[in-house]
Amino acid sequence: MSNKQKPVYGGQAVVEGVMFGGKYHYVTAVRRKDGSIEYFELPRKSNRAFTLLKKIPFLRGIAAIIEASANGSKHLNFSTERYDIDPAEDHKIQEQEVSKLTMVLGVATIGVISFLFGKFIFTLVPVFLADLFKPVFPGKPAQILLESLFKLILLLSYIYFVSLTPIVKRVFQYHGAEHKVINTFENGKDLTVENVQAHSRLHYRCGSSFILFTVIIGMFVYFFVPTEPLWLRVLNRILLIPVVLGISFEVLQLTNKLREVPVLKYLGLPGLWLQLLTTKEPHDDQVEVAILSFKELLKKEKITRENMQAEEIV
Repeated sequence: MSNKQKPVYGGQAVVEGVMFGGKYHYVTAVRRKDGSIEYFELPRKSNRAFTLLKKIPFLRGIAAIIEASANGSKHLNFSTERYDIDPAEDHKIQEQEVSKLTMVLGVATIGVISFLFGKFIFTLVPVFLADLFKPVFPGKPAQILLESLFKLILLLSYIYFVSLTPIVKRVFQYHGAEHKVINTFENGKDLTVENVQAHSRLHYRCGSSFILFTVIIGMFVYFFVPTEPLWLRVLNRILLIPVVLGISFEVLQLTNKLREVPVLKYLGLPGLWLQLLTTKEPHDDQVEVAILSFKELLKKEKITRENMQAEEIV
């Protein structure tokens, strides 16, 4: 099967594990404190509105972000809870009754809220910082360039300093393991620890690349709107967040399609450079978890496809 014929899979690092998503399922594998592997699987569901939006250019990026944040938060919540729980106490957890409505709504929205809050912070703080330097750097072009520079510095500094914490460093290692597994699969190699470790921890479709593209795309978009007075600048930055996200998503998809084209493949390099911060080289045991997660997803996807084909025959 050629690379073009292969299904497109994505993933996300979680606490002591990796989540992979396919056409029909999301699967997470987590290594618990006793060394055992536990899986968490959810069917991939999307309402009509999201299904429609994901077919419309520039709007599909917003839908994809919301869906990924909601689903990703569920798996991140699972990994955090299950890793920290002593396996001997499992029966006590199972006996607890939790409001299903509260759990679903809370977990589904926390990822979206966190993303939006962070996006507002990283969008607005650079505006005020750039405005402080207006006496030195007056004029619209200088202000936009300075604002974008502050945004980039803020982003890189945040990623660097959080990566120094032990738990985030390990999550970044699992992030690297996730990319390595996808790269191995897309190159048609067997999913062994040795093969996976031989592949790059960087990938063109990574969300880290998307974040960097929002900085670059935002800079160009801001040239088309006024920067004075300050309240209007703040307002249009907020209103343009969906626009910047939508365009950035399309650019990310384009760079992935062009990654095999000479010269044009370099369009995706800035995103890959950022991944040098957001991914770390994983250990073999971390790669093993990523492989188990991906293989479990492939098994679930195959069963679903076979069941659907059987229903069509009947």
